[in-house]
Amino acid sequence: MIEFRAAASEGLSSDAIVVGVGEGRRFDAAGSVLAEKMPWLAVHLDDVEFTGKVGQVVVVPGGDAVPYRNVVFAGLGPAPDLEQVRRAAGGAARSLAKCATVATTLHRSVPAAAEAVGSGFVLGAYTFTRHKTEKKPSAIATVVLIDGTEEEVAAAAIGGLVGDGVNLARDLINEPAMGKSPVALAERAAGIAAEFGLGIRILDEQQIVAERLGGLRGVSLGATNPPRLVELRYEPPGAKAFLAVVGKGIVFDSGGLSLKPADSMETMKTDMSGAAAVFAAIRTIAALGLAVKVVGIAPLTENMPGGSALRPGDVLQARNGKTIEVLNTDAEGRLILADGLSLAAELEPDMILDLATLTGAISIALGEKIAGLFGTEDATASVAAAAAAAGERVWRMPLPDDYRKNIDSDVADMKNTGTRYGGAINAALLLKEFVGDIPWAHLDIAGPARAAEAEHYVPKGGTGFGVRTIVELARRMA
Repeated sequence: MIEFRAAASEGLSSDAIVVGVGEGRRFDAAGSVLAEKMPWLAVHLDDVEFTGKVGQVVVVPGGDAVPYRNVVFAGLGPAPDLEQVRRAAGGAARSLAKCATVATTLHRSVPAAAEAVGSGFVLGAYTFTRHKTEKKPSAIATVVLIDGTEEEVAAAAIGGLVGDGVNLARDLINEPAMGKSPVALAERAAGIAAEFGLGIRILDEQQIVAERLGGLRGVSLGATNPPRLVELRYEPPGAKAFLAVVGKGIVFDSGGLSLKPADSMETMKTDMSGAAAVFAAIRTIAALGLAVKVVGIAPLTENMPGGSALRPGDVLQARNGKTIEVLNTDAEGRLILADGLSLAAELEPDMILDLATLTGAISIALGEKIAGLFGTEDATASVAAAAAAAGERVWRMPLPDDYRKNIDSDVADMKNTGTRYGGAINAALLLKEFVGDIPWAHLDIAGPARAAEAEHYVPKGGTGFGVRTIVELARRMA
C-alpha cells in the first residue's frame, strides 16, 4: 500500500514532484517556482507541445536546480474537477514507476481534492505481474502532500483505500480462468470474510440444487469445475440502511453450446467482473467502517460446452419460481443473475444493485467506457449520483414496459433472448422479473469492465469498474 503523509515545502526533497497545470500553461505556486529555477523549461514544453490540456503529462529531469530527481507537469485543462485531478495523479503515477517517494501539490488544485489524489496515485500505480518472470511493480511507496493538513492526509488515505479495493478487483479479473475456478473464488471470498469479520455463506453444487437456484445450476451443467454461490454480509451495529449488491460471476464464458468465435473468447476471463466488484466493494466498505448493512451475492460458474451442457430449447426455473426458455446458451449471465436477484429480493433490502458484463449491445450503444444504467427511478438516480461522484461514467437507459413482449416465450414465462435490436434493454427487462417491488438498479458494465489500452489511472485489462460506485453509494446511504 502507498503511504500518504504531509510535509512543508521548505527543505523538502523527494524522487519526484507532481504539479498540476491548467490549460494555457497556468502553473500553481509550486510550478511557478520550479519554472523560475529551470530557465530552459519553457522551450522544452513548447517542443513537446505541452499546454496543460487534460491528459497531458510531461516528465523532465530536476537537475541541480531543484531538490527532485524528476519533475512532472500534469495537465488539468481549463476547468479542473475532481476527476481531472484523479486522472492527473494516475497519469503521473504511471510515469513514475521507478520512484519510491513522490511529492505533489495536486491536492490543492480544486477544493477537497485530496481523496481524488489518493485514489488516482494508487490506481495509476497498479500493475499485474503475477505471471511475469521479470516482475516490474511500481516502486511508489510514499506520496507526500506538500503543505498538506491532517484532514487532507486522512482524505488521501481514504482515497488510497478505495483504490486498493479497485486493484483487488483488477487482480481477480486479470487472473486467468484456470486460476480462479468457482471454488477458488469462493475460497478467496472466505479469506476476505475472515480478514474483516464478515458473515459468509457458500453454497456448493448440491446446496445450489436444494436452494432451487435453477439458473445457476443450468449454466453450470457443461462445466467440469463445480459452481458456487457466495453471499458476503457486512452488518455493523447501528446500520442506517441496507444495500444488496449482486455480481455476475461467469469465470469463463465459452458461450456454451452456442459457442463463441475463438477471438471472442480471448478476454472471457473478464466475465466475472461483476462478482469481483462485489467482493472488492464489500471489503472496502468494511475497511472504511461505514454504517450501512451490505449483502453481496455472487453466483459463480463457468459456461462450457460439455456433454451435459444446457441446450437451446431447455427451460430453467429460477429461485423465485419463474421459468426461462433458453434459446441461446451464450445469454447465460441473466440466468445466474435471476437466482442472485431473487435471493437479494427475499432479504428485503432498501435497494438492490446488480453489476454484470451482460451484453455486447450496450457497448454498441455507449462505447467501451460508459456503463448502461437501468432500473427504477429512485434507485437509478441514487446510483447515477454515486457514480458521478466516484468518477465512473454511467448513462441512464430506458426500460419501457411495451418492450417486455420481446422476451415472451411460447413454452415458459420468458425467454433469454429477445429481438435483434435493443439487446441490452431486453436483458434488463428479464432481470426486472426477479426483483419484485424493491428499488433496483442494473449496471451493464460490458464496455468499461475491460480496457483495450492504458490511460491515466486505467490499466490495460481489467479495470475494476463499479467498485468505486458501490462504495460511494454505501457512503451516501450511511
